Amino acid sequence: MESMQSFFPLAAALAGYLIGSLSFAVIVSRAMGLHDPRTFGSKNPGATNVLRSGSKTAAIATLVLDAAKAWLPVMLVKWYGKPYGMEEGTMALVGLAAFVGHLYPVFFNFVGGKGVATALGVLLGLSPILALATGATWLIMAYFFRYVSLASLTAALFVPVYYVFGDGIAWYMNKSVLAALCAMSLLLIYRHAENISRLVKGTESRLGKKDQAASKS
Repeated sequence: MESMQSFFPLAAALAGYLIGSLSFAVIVSRAMGLHDPRTFGSKNPGATNVLRSGSKTAAIATLVLDAAKAWLPVMLVKWYGKPYGMEEGTMALVGLAAFVGHLYPVFFNFVGGKGVATALGVLLGLSPILALATGATWLIMAYFFRYVSLASLTAALFVPVYYVFGDGIAWYMNKSVLAALCAMSLLLIYRHAENISRLVKGTESRLGKKDQAASKS
Protein backbone atom coordinates (compact mmCIF):
# COMPACT_ATOMS: atom_id res chain seq x y z
CA MET A 1 0.00 0.00 0.00
CA GLU A 2 2.84 2.37 0.90
CA SER A 3 4.58 1.64 -2.43
CA MET A 4 1.36 2.44 -4.29
CA GLN A 5 1.05 5.76 -2.48
CA SER A 6 4.50 6.74 -3.77
CA PHE A 7 3.72 5.36 -7.23
CA PHE A 8 0.72 7.60 -7.91
CA PRO A 9 2.53 10.94 -7.34
CA LEU A 10 5.45 9.81 -9.51
CA ALA A 11 3.10 8.64 -12.27
CA ALA A 12 1.22 11.93 -12.08
CA ALA A 13 4.51 13.87 -12.29
CA LEU A 14 5.58 11.87 -15.34
CA ALA A 15 2.24 12.55 -17.02
CA GLY A 16 2.63 16.24 -16.16
CA TYR A 17 6.09 16.30 -17.72
CA LEU A 18 4.86 14.66 -20.93
CA ILE A 19 1.95 17.09 -21.24
CA GLY A 20 4.31 19.98 -20.55
CA SER A 21 6.58 18.73 -23.33
CA LEU A 22 3.98 19.72 -25.94
CA SER A 23 5.56 22.85 -27.45
CA PHE A 24 2.51 24.75 -28.62
CA ALA A 25 4.57 27.59 -30.11
CA VAL A 26 5.85 25.10 -32.67
CA ILE A 27 2.58 23.17 -33.01
CA VAL A 28 0.41 26.29 -33.49
CA SER A 29 2.91 27.85 -35.92
CA ARG A 30 2.95 24.71 -38.04
CA ALA A 31 -0.84 24.45 -37.98
CA MET A 32 -1.20 28.07 -39.11
CA GLY A 33 1.50 27.88 -41.78
CA LEU A 34 3.88 30.25 -39.98
CA HIS A 35 7.65 30.12 -39.67
CA ASP A 36 9.07 27.90 -36.96
CA PRO A 37 9.60 30.23 -33.95
CA ARG A 38 12.91 28.48 -33.30
CA THR A 39 14.31 29.99 -36.52
CA PHE A 40 13.80 33.74 -36.02
CA GLY A 41 13.83 36.49 -33.41
CA SER A 42 15.01 35.17 -30.07
CA LYS A 43 14.58 31.60 -31.42
CA ASN A 44 12.57 30.90 -28.28
CA PRO A 45 9.48 28.69 -28.82
CA GLY A 46 7.11 30.86 -26.84
CA ALA A 47 4.18 33.21 -27.31
CA THR A 48 6.31 36.37 -27.39
CA ASN A 49 8.44 35.10 -30.25
CA VAL A 50 5.38 33.81 -32.11
CA LEU A 51 4.03 37.36 -31.86
CA ARG A 52 7.09 38.52 -33.81
CA SER A 53 5.79 36.52 -36.76
CA GLY A 54 3.03 39.10 -37.04
CA SER A 55 0.17 36.80 -36.05
CA LYS A 56 -1.54 37.91 -32.84
CA THR A 57 -3.98 35.00 -33.13
CA ALA A 58 -1.14 32.48 -33.12
CA ALA A 59 0.54 34.23 -30.20
CA ILE A 60 -2.66 34.25 -28.13
CA ALA A 61 -3.34 30.58 -28.93
CA THR A 62 0.21 29.69 -27.91
CA LEU A 63 -0.09 31.66 -24.67
CA VAL A 64 -3.40 30.04 -23.71
CA LEU A 65 -2.34 26.50 -24.59
CA ASP A 66 1.06 26.79 -22.88
CA ALA A 67 -0.72 27.92 -19.72
CA ALA A 68 -3.46 25.29 -20.02
CA LYS A 69 -1.01 22.41 -20.37
CA ALA A 70 0.26 23.15 -16.85
CA TRP A 71 -3.07 24.16 -15.34
CA LEU A 72 -4.84 20.96 -16.37
CA PRO A 73 -2.49 18.41 -14.72
CA VAL A 74 -2.53 20.43 -11.49
CA MET A 75 -6.32 20.62 -11.53
CA LEU A 76 -6.71 16.90 -12.29
CA VAL A 77 -4.74 16.12 -9.14
CA LYS A 78 -6.84 18.67 -7.23
CA TRP A 79 -10.11 17.15 -8.49
CA TYR A 80 -9.30 13.45 -8.37
CA GLY A 81 -6.08 12.92 -6.44
CA LYS A 82 -7.22 12.87 -2.81
CA PRO A 83 -8.44 9.22 -2.77
CA TYR A 84 -4.95 8.23 -4.00
CA GLY A 85 -3.10 10.23 -1.37
CA MET A 86 -2.32 13.10 -3.74
CA GLU A 87 -2.99 16.57 -2.39
CA GLU A 88 -1.20 19.94 -2.41
CA GLY A 89 2.31 18.48 -2.39
CA THR A 90 1.54 16.38 -5.45
CA MET A 91 -0.16 19.33 -7.14
CA ALA A 92 3.06 21.31 -6.73
CA LEU A 93 5.16 18.38 -7.98
CA VAL A 94 2.98 17.85 -11.06
CA GLY A 95 2.99 21.58 -11.83
CA LEU A 96 6.77 21.72 -11.56
CA ALA A 97 7.06 18.64 -13.80
CA ALA A 98 4.86 20.26 -16.48
CA PHE A 99 6.98 23.42 -16.23
CA VAL A 100 10.21 21.43 -16.65
CA GLY A 101 8.60 19.64 -19.61
CA HIS A 102 8.05 23.00 -21.28
CA LEU A 103 11.67 24.01 -20.71
CA TYR A 104 13.12 20.66 -21.78
CA PRO A 105 10.48 18.90 -23.93
CA VAL A 106 11.19 15.27 -24.73
CA PHE A 107 9.20 15.57 -27.99
CA PHE A 108 11.30 18.48 -29.28
CA ASN A 109 14.88 17.38 -28.56
CA PHE A 110 14.74 18.95 -25.08
CA VAL A 111 14.78 22.46 -26.60
CA GLY A 112 11.88 24.40 -25.13
CA GLY A 113 10.69 27.84 -24.17
CA LYS A 114 11.35 29.99 -21.14
CA GLY A 115 8.23 28.95 -19.29
CA VAL A 116 6.43 32.19 -18.41
CA ALA A 117 2.97 31.17 -19.65
CA THR A 118 3.41 27.63 -18.34
CA ALA A 119 4.41 28.94 -14.91
CA LEU A 120 1.28 31.08 -14.90
CA GLY A 121 -0.77 27.96 -15.63
CA VAL A 122 0.79 26.24 -12.63
CA LEU A 123 -0.04 29.24 -10.43
CA LEU A 124 -3.64 29.30 -11.66
CA GLY A 125 -4.02 25.69 -10.61
CA LEU A 126 -2.37 26.16 -7.23
CA SER A 127 -3.91 29.50 -6.27
CA PRO A 128 -5.84 31.92 -8.51
CA ILE A 129 -5.02 34.75 -6.08
CA LEU A 130 -1.30 34.07 -6.42
CA ALA A 131 -1.67 33.90 -10.22
CA LEU A 132 -3.56 37.20 -10.24
CA ALA A 133 -0.91 38.98 -8.17
CA THR A 134 1.89 37.60 -10.35
CA GLY A 135 0.08 38.39 -13.59
CA ALA A 136 -0.59 41.96 -12.40
CA THR A 137 3.11 42.38 -11.65
CA TRP A 138 3.99 41.18 -15.15
CA LEU A 139 1.47 43.50 -16.80
CA ILE A 140 2.59 46.56 -14.84
CA MET A 141 6.26 45.98 -15.66
CA ALA A 142 5.56 45.21 -19.32
CA TYR A 143 3.33 48.28 -19.71
CA PHE A 144 5.75 50.77 -18.20
CA PHE A 145 9.08 49.36 -19.41
CA ARG A 146 8.05 47.50 -22.61
CA TYR A 147 10.44 44.64 -21.93
CA VAL A 148 8.81 41.22 -21.73
CA SER A 149 11.94 39.70 -20.21
CA LEU A 150 12.14 42.31 -17.45
CA ALA A 151 8.46 41.80 -16.65
CA SER A 152 8.98 38.03 -16.51
CA LEU A 153 12.06 38.29 -14.29
CA THR A 154 10.31 40.64 -11.87
CA ALA A 155 7.25 38.41 -11.66
CA ALA A 156 9.46 35.34 -11.11
CA LEU A 157 11.25 37.02 -8.22
CA PHE A 158 8.01 38.00 -6.54
CA VAL A 159 6.17 34.65 -6.82
CA PRO A 160 7.65 33.07 -3.65
CA VAL A 161 7.34 36.40 -1.83
CA TYR A 162 3.66 36.69 -2.72
CA TYR A 163 3.07 33.13 -1.60
CA VAL A 164 4.75 33.64 1.78
CA PHE A 165 3.11 36.98 2.55
CA GLY A 166 -0.25 35.96 1.06
CA ASP A 167 -0.27 32.84 3.21
CA GLY A 168 -2.78 34.22 5.69
CA ILE A 169 -5.07 35.54 2.93
CA ALA A 170 -5.16 32.68 0.44
CA TRP A 171 -4.27 29.35 2.02
CA TYR A 172 -1.96 27.92 4.65
CA MET A 173 1.75 27.53 4.04
CA ASN A 174 2.85 24.31 2.38
CA LYS A 175 6.61 23.67 2.20
CA SER A 176 6.29 21.50 -0.92
CA VAL A 177 4.42 24.27 -2.72
CA LEU A 178 6.96 26.87 -1.63
CA ALA A 179 9.83 24.65 -2.78
CA ALA A 180 8.19 24.16 -6.19
CA LEU A 181 7.60 27.90 -6.57
CA CYS A 182 11.21 28.68 -5.66
CA ALA A 183 12.44 26.07 -8.14
CA MET A 184 10.29 27.54 -10.92
CA SER A 185 11.48 31.05 -10.13
CA LEU A 186 15.14 30.02 -10.25
CA LEU A 187 14.64 28.12 -13.50
CA LEU A 188 12.86 31.11 -15.05
CA ILE A 189 15.73 33.40 -14.10
CA TYR A 190 18.25 30.88 -15.42
CA ARG A 191 16.40 30.59 -18.74
CA HIS A 192 16.47 34.39 -19.06
CA ALA A 193 20.26 34.65 -18.65
CA GLU A 194 20.75 35.92 -22.21
CA ASN A 195 17.94 38.44 -21.75
CA ILE A 196 19.57 39.72 -18.58
CA SER A 197 22.80 40.25 -20.51
CA ARG A 198 20.98 42.14 -23.28
CA LEU A 199 19.09 44.25 -20.74
CA VAL A 200 22.39 45.28 -19.17
CA LYS A 201 23.83 46.11 -22.60
CA GLY A 202 20.66 47.93 -23.69
CA THR A 203 20.14 45.68 -26.71
CA GLU A 204 17.03 43.79 -25.55
CA SER A 205 14.04 43.94 -27.93
CA ARG A 206 11.02 45.87 -26.73
CA LEU A 207 7.46 44.55 -26.65
CA GLY A 208 5.63 44.80 -29.98
CA LYS A 209 8.71 44.76 -32.19
CA LYS A 210 8.01 42.65 -35.26
CA ASP A 211 10.80 40.44 -36.57
CA GLN A 212 11.36 41.20 -40.23
CA ALA A 213 12.74 37.79 -41.11
CA ALA A 214 9.66 36.08 -39.77
CA SER A 215 7.29 38.24 -41.76
CA LYS A 216 8.86 37.45 -45.10
CA SER A 217 7.18 34.71 -47.08
